[in-house]
Amino acid sequence: MEIRQSYFAGSWYPASRSSCEEKIRSFIDDDLVLKSEDLLKIAGIVPHAGWVFSGKTACNVIKILSESDGCDTIVVFGSHMGPHDRNFLMKRGYWDTPLGELKIDTDITTELCDKFDFIVETANSFQPDNTIELQLPFIKYFFDEVQIVPVGIAPREDSIEIVDFIVDNFSDKNIKYIGSTDLTHYGPNYGFTPRGIGYESVEWVKNENDKKIIDMMIALDEDSIVNEAFANHNVCCPGAVVSTIHAAVRKGAEKGELLEYTTSYDVSPANSFVGYAGIVI
Repeated sequence: MEIRQSYFAGSWYPASRSSCEEKIRSFIDDDLVLKSEDLLKIAGIVPHAGWVFSGKTACNVIKILSESDGCDTIVVFGSHMGPHDRNFLMKRGYWDTPLGELKIDTDITTELCDKFDFIVETANSFQPDNTIELQLPFIKYFFDEVQIVPVGIAPREDSIEIVDFIVDNFSDKNIKYIGSTDLTHYGPNYGFTPRGIGYESVEWVKNENDKKIIDMMIALDEDSIVNEAFANHNVCCPGAVVSTIHAAVRKGAEKGELLEYTTSYDVSPANSFVGYAGIVI
């Protein structure tokens, strides 16, 4: 059995089963509820910083997705990729978490690899990627027996063909989609200071720069997100966001809802900070 070991356990999130379960239980917030009653709950946009910063937001989005009808497979889109990067995919085996292994859905990954060009990762040959791994303990906790398809996906038109292929060819499976991204990376550490430094810059990020991209996500405006991301540096994984939204739209989604928005500044005030949004579609 090929098992990919967790790379970020013990640093970005707890390494032991008991600590991981305890932290997840502490994240669950029953006050975080959706206002809309007609969301499909088929997809989510989640952040991927260390759990101390954004774990609660990601956790509660995935929790809500688990409360709808059953799920066979979760496709997790992630990775910090530009338009010229090659997409990557783990084709077979298991991905370990502190709560147990998640099995790769080889029904889907085998056909994807036959149809499209991927860098194929294995249990022993892979590029560590926090964008996907940080979601896996939440998925294991709330879904348990579900299988996964972890895909690093670039922001370009032919990546959408991958999404369409999954939607068109695996209608017999109950599939949910998760897109992993953080929002504005602001401050000297990130070389992005259009509003200087200090609290005014935090307010600009919250109320203007991040709000603009969040509104696009909620509206499922997949055509505008990539250009907005590159113009205003407010999405670090635009390929993951657009792919998730496109899948949800193909399955009939008409809108999303912001469940929670926070920043790293809320936890650790500093001149450099990052925005996080949890969106349910």
